[in-house]
Amino acid sequence: MAETDDNEATYKAFKEVVNMTASTLEKHLKGEASQSVGQKKDGAGEATGHEEGRRIVEMLHRKKSELSDEDYGHMRKVVGYVHRHLKQGGPKDKDAVENSPWRLSLMNWGHDPMKET
Repeated sequence: MAETDDNEATYKAFKEVVNMTASTLEKHLKGEASQSVGQKKDGAGEATGHEEGRRIVEMLHRKKSELSDEDYGHMRKVVGYVHRHLKQGGPKDKDAVENSPWRLSLMNWGHDPMKET
């Protein structure tokens, strides 16, 4: 029972932080700007956040009933990352936010800080 409640809270938190649709996120991930930001592990060609974005798109395409325990674990990772990244804050000049690495990185994780909530 507790795991079901935890998964429900995780799902709700995920839906709150991922404010981009699957199609918008897919379009973003195809762009050069998306691929230009983030940390690459072990000299890999793809940044961690870009890889995460592809995984988020997969989860957004699934029905809630099709989500696995692994998916819920991944959702918790996404929620944690977005909350930490938002706390760091972006550029002080609001005009500089649009193309900033800070925003582009968040968008790789499915969150557009410029989108009205």
